[in-house]
Amino acid sequence: MNKGIVLIDAGTGNLRSVQKALESVGANVLRTDAADKVLSAKKVVLPGVGAFGDFMDGMKAKGLDDAVKQVVSRGVPMLGICVGMQALFEIGEEMGEHEGLGLLRGTVVKFADTLSVKIPHTGWNQLKVKNEALLFDQIQDGAYVYFNHSFYCQAGDPSDVIAEVDYGIRYACAVRRENVFGVQFHPEKSQAVGLRILKNFVEA
Repeated sequence: MNKGIVLIDAGTGNLRSVQKALESVGANVLRTDAADKVLSAKKVVLPGVGAFGDFMDGMKAKGLDDAVKQVVSRGVPMLGICVGMQALFEIGEEMGEHEGLGLLRGTVVKFADTLSVKIPHTGWNQLKVKNEALLFDQIQDGAYVYFNHSFYCQAGDPSDVIAEVDYGIRYACAVRRENVFGVQFHPEKSQAVGLRILKNFVEA
């Protein structure tokens, strides 16, 4: 079993907590912002924080967007975390309209001001698992994970959605299409549940 993980650094946040979490579940992590390293990856994790547009600008500046698309097209498993999940979709509407990786159909939109909940969505909330999925092996429906975001993913294909969460509305918080996975929450901040999710991806 190959537990080597290429952790992509798009230059928009501190990846140390994600790296430590992956290492704690047995991964051998190579953190890089080099497209050639991504192209030779056997498994990829794409974490992101901050604004969608800034994140994609960072990806494009170093050719990481094209590298990700190439490895995914070859069947390499990839997990997007937080803005890294949002980047899997076609369009993000944060601070103007920005093009995403387009690996999944859909748009990333802001929570409506009319919702009766505080924005950003920050703190613990419950997973509502929709489909049996590799990421959720040994994870119970209703398990709590940690969120911190102001925009959410409107998936264009409901079959891509493997878990949802309720926060003023119900929306996709985990997705999968073939070898592409994404979670809106932060597994590295979600204690035992989050580590189990990362372990499931590392050991798949």
